[in-house]
This record gives sequence, structure tokens and C-alpha cells, in this order.
Amino acid sequence: MRRPRLIRQLMATTLPLALVVGSGTGTAVAEPLLGRNMSTYGLPGGIDTPTAETLPDGTLGATLSWSDYARRGNVFFQALPGLTGVLRYARVDGINDYRNEGFISDRSLDLRYQIMGEDGWRPAVAVGLQDFLGTGVYSGEYIVATRSVTPAIRVSAGLGWGTLAGKSRVIDVTDQGGTTNADQWFSGGAKPFGSVSWQVNDKLNLVAEYSHDRYFARYSDGNEYQQGDELGSKVNLAANYKLGRNYEAGIYTIGGKTIGAQVTIALNPREAAYPSGLEKAPAPVRPRPTPAADPEGWSGSWSQDPTAQPAIQKALGDAMAKEGQRLESMALTANRAEVRLRNQRYINQAEAIGRTARLMTRALPSSVETFVITSTTEGMPTSSVTLRRSDIERLENTEAGQIAAASVLTDAPASAPGLVQSPGIYPRLRWSVKPYLDLGIFDAEDGLTHEVGAEARASYEIMPGLIATGALRQRAFGNIGQRGPGIGLPGQRGEYYEPDVYEAEPTLETTPQGVPRVRSDTRMYTGNSSPVIPELTLAWYAKPAPTVYSRVTVGLLERSYGGVSAEALWKPANSPLAFGAEVNRVRKRDFDQLFDFRDYEVTTGHVSAYYEFTQGFTAQLDVGQYLAGDVGATVTLAREFANGWRVGAYATKTDLSAEEFGEGSFDKGVTLSIPLGWATGQASRERVATNLRSLSRDGGARLNVNGRLYDRVRDSQTVDLYEGWGRFWR
Repeated sequence: MRRPRLIRQLMATTLPLALVVGSGTGTAVAEPLLGRNMSTYGLPGGIDTPTAETLPDGTLGATLSWSDYARRGNVFFQALPGLTGVLRYARVDGINDYRNEGFISDRSLDLRYQIMGEDGWRPAVAVGLQDFLGTGVYSGEYIVATRSVTPAIRVSAGLGWGTLAGKSRVIDVTDQGGTTNADQWFSGGAKPFGSVSWQVNDKLNLVAEYSHDRYFARYSDGNEYQQGDELGSKVNLAANYKLGRNYEAGIYTIGGKTIGAQVTIALNPREAAYPSGLEKAPAPVRPRPTPAADPEGWSGSWSQDPTAQPAIQKALGDAMAKEGQRLESMALTANRAEVRLRNQRYINQAEAIGRTARLMTRALPSSVETFVITSTTEGMPTSSVTLRRSDIERLENTEAGQIAAASVLTDAPASAPGLVQSPGIYPRLRWSVKPYLDLGIFDAEDGLTHEVGAEARASYEIMPGLIATGALRQRAFGNIGQRGPGIGLPGQRGEYYEPDVYEAEPTLETTPQGVPRVRSDTRMYTGNSSPVIPELTLAWYAKPAPTVYSRVTVGLLERSYGGVSAEALWKPANSPLAFGAEVNRVRKRDFDQLFDFRDYEVTTGHVSAYYEFTQGFTAQLDVGQYLAGDVGATVTLAREFANGWRVGAYATKTDLSAEEFGEGSFDKGVTLSIPLGWATGQASRERVATNLRSLSRDGGARLNVNGRLYDRVRDSQTVDLYEGWGRFWR
């Protein structure tokens, strides 16, 4: 059948452009076309249609949109300059499932890649997959081009398949979700879409689009659903208004039938509220006097005085303590000094090293030329940075790259000749009492859930590497209540065991498919009105070889499991590659989170490989046995920015079938960790972290033990250290 003229023209222009990846010099130098506003799907776009725009690299944010057709919550991340990803949780109105509530809760994932940026006459071009890893309600693919007609007006045109063509895919009612269904991509016939964006001023943006989305769903059992009223027009309109640098609010119309609203928050790790921080400036480098002015200091004769090192070590330790550092030990000779420091304040280890180097120029006699600054964590030395004092004096007012080139990074031995431990370092008690907030944002049954209370936490460092840790929580209020897991039998989908029934019958702790309930009964550990003990452990950290680290932890390892966990890690300081192994023997805790245990016991463990790429990317592969006894692998890709932001995504596939795993087919999620100091401007190693996973299932579940070695060690080594080296002189 002959295609309409408009489609033929689009395919003759847009599609060939999309197939050109990086051809020509212009493509390499073209700047990415940055979006002006977000669509209801959480990507730069029109209203329901995409554009070829992207976001500033590293941008992380969320949109909330609601209308009579859908309520969507989107978490988006600009993973690379051209690659944007969205994790979506939506209430899709007009569709019934087993709950018969007139809507379904849907989770989906989108990816878009801007193949080329706008350059001269050539538009920016992007290709995208919409809802390619979900139920398929919004499933569609597209290729789109966007060009600036004037500085204020942009035009986008593209071809869409699936939902974007008004041809919704048939959803398999037996599918557990979480599969890609790649055989359906770019199939079923395409239709054109387009949008026009007018930037009225620096605050207001107006959008008009032409969309084929019918808000219609088809299921393999023959059921068809119109989501809301049938649309009267294919034209949608929107107005968006920026509120400051990070916020946007908008209203829109869909098909002339309804009015919707949307809010957006977008954060960029490179745009902190306090870019330089609010911490006090470091002490300046103190240049040495001339040999004539300080003959005794330059001669080194002071090193023969037995009272010299204790006095110097105390003075330096006191100065470092004011900077939030602990001088754990020190070795001192006439021309060389090694200090072993624990960074307790700065998110970038390079800043702690730089401030320590400055203080050493002020505390050490003139004859000491070689500075060795050894970073430690949990009593283990992780790396040594060796500097010449003369380089520190010469390069203080230059860029940090020059002092980086003049430094040498090496592995630190567990002990070194002449090291003297600072008095009063061990034993040491630390404690805190703080409020806590637990949020659930992807629960299909309950929507947004929360729990608020107080947590008392303490750690007691008995000696280097031997640490006792405990926490006590008291719930104050919240809507996260205790609930048994889903029954999981035919005809009883959406029904749950009563907590007292589930607790009294151990046989129910296995699903009808024969999988131990290791995580699907997580809600049994919530809703306690009495105090609970989420953690109570004794951990031993050691460094048996210059590039090998070890950890053994015993006790109540997390709120659901107690036992013993052992780990070893090979991680040379100058290598981007690391290997680790972990084995755990654990038993399931009772639901009151005190000292009793249930019957389930398992051995779980993994071998792991880690590799640090450029631009802050780290890839991790874990292969082994999980809590439910299933065997498989987890792939994780994370990106860390120089200021400490970490964003990652992971996926786990084991030998459990999709039917045994349940809804979602396999485990997957997004991790986020933001340094507290990024928002407050105050130097701190505290973080706000979360794990966004759409489902809590038993397959691919791992033990949540604190203190795993890789994250403890990598801060002061190779890629991670030099990513933040720009703060050496801060």
C-alpha cells in the first residue's frame, strides 16, 4: 500500500539522519540541543510526544503529571551527554485488573539517545524506546528531529510506532512484565507526530503538538479499554512556567477533552547551591625559612631529640582535628614524614589530603622534604600519596593538576617502620540520636507510604579494625503497617495473609511456586510500635597484603537476617580493576526485630569484579547464590561525579523462571546517593541514599550488610581520588 506523502517525506529526511552516527566533522563538534521543558513522560518533549532534545549531562530529577487519563511519576537521569533514561510509575485510568478499581498501577522504563546535535541547517536527531521494560501499556518507539527556527521557536517532527502511532500493542495477560519484547520494536506501522515550542521569555514556554496517542489498551484475553473519554482532537496544548533554576510548573490539554497539570524538579550535580562550599578556608602553606635563618631546622639535628616527635605529632594532630581529620599514627625522620589520617569531614578524599599537606608544611621542621599522606578507613590503610614539600610550596597557587602530576600514588602496607600511634585514638565511642524517614514510592497497592521515628546509633572502635556497631529505632507515626505477603494462588491475586496467620505457620514462608519468601514478606518487619534493633554487629577489618583487604562481620546484620558475613577484596591503589568474594551464613530474624530467629537458614555469597572507567563510571558484576538459594548474576553500572553524587542502575537474573519470580520477571532498580554537603554547603561525609525498585521479590535478593569493602576502599584510590583532585587546594 502506498504511504501518504507526509510519511514518505519524513522517512526520506528524518530516518536517514537517524542512521548516521557520528559521520562528518560537524557531528563530532555539534553541541547537544538542550530541552526547554519536560513532557508528561518525564523526558524533554512536547506534552505526550518526544523531541530530539536532551538535558545537561548528569541532570537528575522527577516530574509528576496528572489528568483524567493518567497520573505519572517519572524519575529521569541524563546518564551521558546524549543518553536519557526514565523510570516511571503511573496510575492508568480506565483499565481494570484483578482489583477491579477502574485503574491499574504500571511501571515502565524509557531510553532516548540523541544521535546528533543541532548544527547549522541540520536538526538534532534522537531515537527512543518508550515502555520497553514494563507491561507495555505505553509501549512505542520513535525517531525524531528537532530544529531551532528562531532563538525562541523550535519545531520537532518524527515517526512513532506503537502508542505513538495510535496502535497500542496487545498486552499478554500471562506476561509477568519486565521483558523487553524486542520483536515488537518498530513494528505495526508508523505515523508522524510533531510539536512546536515557543519560548516567550526566560520563564514562560508554550507548546502545541500533533499526537496520535488514543489512550487505548488491548489485552490478549480480548479486553479493550478506552482510558478516559475518547479524544476529540489530535492537537494538545501546554503552557510551562519556570520557578527558579530547578523547578517548573505547567498546565496542558489532551485532545480538547481534559486539562492536566505537571510539576518538575531538576537537579544537576554540577550546580550546587553552594558551589565552593561554606567550610572555612584551609591554612595557607608556610614556606620554609632559608637555611641561614633556620640552621637547626635544616640540619635535621632536631630528630635526635626524643621529645621532638611527640610534640610535633600532638601539634599536627590538634591542627588536623580542627579540620575534621584524625591523625591515627605518624612516622618521622629528619627528611621524611608519614601521617596516617582518617577523613571524617570531606566528601572528596583529595580535599582531606590537600588540607593535611598544608598543615604539614606548618608543623614539620625545615629538613623534612618528603611527605607521605596515607589514607585509612576502618583501621585499614588504603593508599599513600607521596609529595615533595618543595612542590607543595611551589605549586600552591597553581591548578590542582600540577600537584597531581607531582604526586605519586602507591599501595599502603598494613604497617610501616617507625609508626607511632597517636594517644587517645583507641578505644573510641561515637553515638548519635536522629530522626529517620522511610518512604515507599513505587508500591502498587498503597501508593506513597511513610514512617517517621527516632534512631539512636553508636559505634565503639575497640582497636584498629575492630568495631562494634548498633542501632535502636522507635517508630513515631506513619502509614506503613505490618502486612503478610501475597497469597499467590490462582483466583487470590491481590489478597494477603493476615500477619498473625503468616507468623504462626512456618510453611507459608515458601511461595506456591516453591521459592522461599526471603523478601516478599518485608512488610512483616514494619509497623512495630515497640523499639526494634535494625543492626547490632561486631566487625573485624584487616589488610593481610598490600593490595588485599578483608572483613568479617557477625551479629544482627540487617533487619531481616543475622549471622556471619566474610569478605575479601583485591584492589591495587593504581588499578581500575578489582576482584572480591563474599560468603554469608545467615538465619532469618523474627518479625519483632529483636533477638529471636525463625527457621529459615541459608548460605549465600558472590564473586565480584569491578572496573572503573573514565567520567566516573563504574561497572560491577556479581555472580553467585542469592538469599532464596537461586543462582545467577547482577550487573550494575554507576556514575559518580566529582562532588560525590552517585547514580546507578542494576539488573539481576537468576535461574528462577519468570513464573517463579513473579511480577517483573527479574530484579532491577535504580540507586541514588547524594552528599548532604551538596545541598547545605557544609562539609560532611553524610549521604542521603535510596534504592528505587518497583517490586520487592524473592528472586535475586541479596543480604544488606553494612561495611562492604569496595565502597570503603575506592574513595582514596585511582579514578575516584583523581576525579575529585580539583579540591586538593580547597
